[in-house]
Amino acid sequence: MIPIETERVQQALDSLVNTDLYVHLETTSGAYTKNAASAFIRNARVRFSHGRIKGDSPYRVGLKMPHGWIFAEGLTDWEPLDDEGRLLLAGHDSDGKLTVALQLSPKPFSTHRMC
Repeated sequence: MIPIETERVQQALDSLVNTDLYVHLETTSGAYTKNAASAFIRNARVRFSHGRIKGDSPYRVGLKMPHGWIFAEGLTDWEPLDDEGRLLLAGHDSDGKLTVALQLSPKPFSTHRMC
């Protein structure tokens, strides 16, 4: 992953507007901390009409849905659209540990048993 370049991320978001996509959104405060907290959603179908990146590193991305918004905050890194049309955004803390991930794909993400 490379540091976020807001103009390029915005172009990638714009290219995905009004497209049926799958979303992976994950946040964590760290599994081994005293007050660990996390959220996880994978392969939910989404279609957004408006996507924006805002802020000064770390960044936030908002996706306007027909009946609300999806937000990810604390984003620091990304991978440009790959050959499969996936947009991968992530936030890492000062130790390089993942704190948030927002990924969009025209195909479902691989699934494996989590529990």
